Amino acid sequence: MNMPKGYLVANIRVTDADKFAAFSGMAGPVIKAHGGKVLAKGPDAERHEGNVTGTVMMIEFDSLSAARKFYLSDEYQAAKAIRDACSETDLMLIEGTT
Repeated sequence: MNMPKGYLVANIRVTDADKFAAFSGMAGPVIKAHGGKVLAKGPDAERHEGNVTGTVMMIEFDSLSAARKFYLSDEYQAAKAIRDACSETDLMLIEGTT
């Protein structure tokens, strides 16, 4: 039986594009190092309900535990400190259904 995947889902409203580029440069290698795979990313999500704007991102990990380990890692937390200074973010971790 396969363990369910873990997902990070975020909606990011960037306030400083240059700082955000620095965050992205730091976060990308950490995502890969933790086995993450970016499934979707961009500002063009079809928004049918609600009024939240920003860039939507969905990253798949081997498990919810792996997603949590990525998020809590020292390397990601260092990148997150930069992201916190240049954006407002809604971020969730969730376990897949299969």
